[in-house]
Amino acid sequence: MSTLSPRILRALPTLILVLVAAVLALPVLAVVGSWLQWNGVSAQILREMAATVLPEYLAVTVQLSVLVGLGVVAMGVPAAVLVTVFDFPGRRSFEWLLLLPLAMPAYVTAYAYTDFLQFAGPLQTWMRASFGLEGRLLPEVRSLGGAAWVFSFSLYPYVYLLARTALAERAPQLMEAARLLGAGLPRRLGEVALPMARPAVAAGTALALMEVLADYGVSAYFGIQTFTVGIYKAWLSMGDRVAAAQLATVMLGLVVLLLWLEQHARRRLRFAGGTARASSSEARPIALRGARSLVAWVLCLMPVLMGFVLPVAFMLRPLAADWSVLPWDRFLGWAWNSVRLGAMTAVLAVLAAWFLAYCLRRQPSWPRRLAVQTVSLGYAVPGAVVVVGLLLPVGWLQARWPQAGAGGLVTATVLGLLWAYLVRFVSVALQSMQAGYARVPRSLDESARMLGAGGLELAARVHAPLLRRAGFAAALLVFVDVMKELPATIVLRPFNTDTLAVVANQLARDERLGEAALPSLALVVVGLLPVILLSRTLRAERRPAEGDLGV
Repeated sequence: MSTLSPRILRALPTLILVLVAAVLALPVLAVVGSWLQWNGVSAQILREMAATVLPEYLAVTVQLSVLVGLGVVAMGVPAAVLVTVFDFPGRRSFEWLLLLPLAMPAYVTAYAYTDFLQFAGPLQTWMRASFGLEGRLLPEVRSLGGAAWVFSFSLYPYVYLLARTALAERAPQLMEAARLLGAGLPRRLGEVALPMARPAVAAGTALALMEVLADYGVSAYFGIQTFTVGIYKAWLSMGDRVAAAQLATVMLGLVVLLLWLEQHARRRLRFAGGTARASSSEARPIALRGARSLVAWVLCLMPVLMGFVLPVAFMLRPLAADWSVLPWDRFLGWAWNSVRLGAMTAVLAVLAAWFLAYCLRRQPSWPRRLAVQTVSLGYAVPGAVVVVGLLLPVGWLQARWPQAGAGGLVTATVLGLLWAYLVRFVSVALQSMQAGYARVPRSLDESARMLGAGGLELAARVHAPLLRRAGFAAALLVFVDVMKELPATIVLRPFNTDTLAVVANQLARDERLGEAALPSLALVVVGLLPVILLSRTLRAERRPAEGDLGV
């Protein structure tokens, strides 16, 4: 027994790591495992789906993805080029203003535009009264085109941020070489800078499309038959968990494809070029004057205006018009539920991510790497797939052992919600913690072990103080993601545990858009926190280069 104990103790962290990864990967495994229940009934259901709803779900999802992909590229790439390559009035401000739409959940933007642009909205009402017109004067907002509009202005910062980073770090040196060889500015942009930014653009577009696939609020509110909406219909309306699981596997396949494309683009991004020389004169922005400066200013202003300023103004209108219709008495309860769930998930996610990153740092063996990589995939899994994956094994346990009360434990308490949140958002905290560990020299670990510190003492006394900023950033990102999360919260929330996101969705679906403005604006305010953190980080990274250039 004495000879086995040290081996068990050494293997214990790996066993716990694998257990944590298995718990977080269970929803995806359960969805994929639903095909093991294949029988005649399942085959008939699949044939009926293929003949009826599946082609529509696939066609609508593909059309929406193509439109959004074109939209985010059309807005993100020009903005990145303008703020990186050129200098014009307001460029420094636009560098962080263009990030503001990240604070707007897409479904909140959809509520704002619908309230203002619909047939009975203030704009069409004013147009009919002012010009003596009748009938509908603007296209229907709740349409495939309207959804593409909303997603494009909400998600273009993914492309803008990655393309801007690629252009700032890799393009200047080669653009300077092209200038010395006699190439004009159009050729330098079209044949040097933009091709080098292509992998970054592809990665940003893939991230935006994963958000589109994971969305439920916009699609359900606009009545668009996407895969996510189909999963909820199959589960909640038709009560067919097998059909819901099969739809979830098809959707999961699309997500895996996008994830592969994103990772492939990021691998190419590493070889797109070397780091730019700080002394390169091409690193200095090219000054624009006159009409060109005005065009650049307008092109940068439009995404910010459409993706943040106007939606916020549209939601402030009902607040300014009549404060009495707003549910102030219930707002604090909704806010408390959101903050409580966000805080609990943030703490658990940071602790889990810290444990995973620490185990991988101490011993990067293949079982540990595989476990961490499995957990890292959680953020790419849509909330609808997570919900189906959680409820499938819970339903099986409830049917086999009704006295265990597994169903009530998951759906009548916050346990199910926390589980779903951790499946999706632990990877967000994990990326931050791994980035924090990358800045901690391994020599500190060796020094601490030489002084007798190891295991928990090393993590608590050496790593914890050095990872404080990374842990805070991870907790903030997870907290904001939980506050905005909608699909899993709608299904798994216990009775009388409505959050700001759920209430905003319910009020908007009941056409009480004025009342939905208050919880929606609260989500926007919370969403500004990581945007501010991101903008400060980008400014801190830019200062050394600007000092070298004398800017």
